[in-house]
Amino acid sequence: MEKDVLIIGGGIVGLCSAYYLQKEGHKVTVLDRSDITSGASFVNAGYITPSHIIPLASPGMISKGIKWMFNSSSPFYMQPRWDTDFFKWSWYFHKSSTKEKVALAIPLIKEINIISRELFTSIKNSGDLGNFQLERKGLLMLYKTEKEGEHEMQVAQKAFFLGLEVSSLNKKELDLLQPNITMDVKGAVHYECDGHTTPTEFMKKMLDYLKRSGVTIKTNEEVIDLSMENGQISKVTTSKNEYSPEEVVLAAGSWSDNLSKKMNIKLPIQAGKGYRINVPRPTGITIPAILMEAKVAVTPMTEYTRFAGTMEFSGINDVIRRQRVEAIANAATEFYPEIKISEAEKADAKSGLRPVSPDGLPYIGRIGDLKNLTVATGHAMMGWSLGPVTGKLVSEILSERKTSMDITGFSPNRRF
Repeated sequence: MEKDVLIIGGGIVGLCSAYYLQKEGHKVTVLDRSDITSGASFVNAGYITPSHIIPLASPGMISKGIKWMFNSSSPFYMQPRWDTDFFKWSWYFHKSSTKEKVALAIPLIKEINIISRELFTSIKNSGDLGNFQLERKGLLMLYKTEKEGEHEMQVAQKAFFLGLEVSSLNKKELDLLQPNITMDVKGAVHYECDGHTTPTEFMKKMLDYLKRSGVTIKTNEEVIDLSMENGQISKVTTSKNEYSPEEVVLAAGSWSDNLSKKMNIKLPIQAGKGYRINVPRPTGITIPAILMEAKVAVTPMTEYTRFAGTMEFSGINDVIRRQRVEAIANAATEFYPEIKISEAEKADAKSGLRPVSPDGLPYIGRIGDLKNLTVATGHAMMGWSLGPVTGKLVSEILSERKTSMDITGFSPNRRF
């Protein structure tokens, strides 16, 4: 049965939701407060990561955050500020950071990532978007110290027992794998199960396809209010129009929390800012990597190599902290001595806000007592990787089909 669906948010989750909903025959409109050319869906590392089985909320992260709180160039930075929502979220994060809860999250994260990886392949094979970068070279976890190597091997063992392809590489093996770049490291864990893309390329091609397929895209249009009547959203008021859709999908990323408050819904989210530097010249890097001690991601993309990273909790803003950009640039040279990121490349650095739930798991599903609202947000650092599967799950929920996996663990109604 065709439904009139309004999607709030034009990031990868919103666009993938539109992609699968239009294929189910629904009438779809996507609203975004921007022109859909910037933000987290454009500045991320482009990883498709079944290997990322450990959620952000894990033992030790709070203590690291406190330790790094006053170091604005640290990989995990929480800006000191008086913010009651952040205090509540931090408490929920602390409660979620237990071995028991992490153990429950691991198989969920692995399953949803595997499904999404296959959907990326299906989208490419369909020809809908034309050709775009989608490679399966894996992900190298490069380490300089034995301590970091041993820590990652513990994660690798969990991944191996879950059936993921993973191997350990010494320095000699690394040099054979990437002979055209010098690496100052001891070794790496190679998650061969992972893939990567170029986000700017995928997003543009997805937008073009949706427009050709009859999806209405409304840009530079901000949601101002949502009206409720008889247990459902009856009207969505924006800066330009009013809408009365049958179904609403809230996929507004870091802005989802503010919008949920307009409906008296509790949806704890904090914006986790990440940065990227593009290097549009040959680097010799052919395989994506995470520079472990620095927590910096490296991706060989179409036309450039991207260096991305950091998790900064400083509220919703677009401030570029130059010391964090410098930290990424310095990490690149520390791990790849031949690479010197130029001042011009650093000056072109961009940031994006990732929506982070307290337990590091996304919110996917119906919420509260509102009969026509579906939530799809809170993906933290897995937003890009989980875009297609989230869109698929949203389409299954609205089409009243059996979902591709059990989504109970992602319920927006869960308690912390």
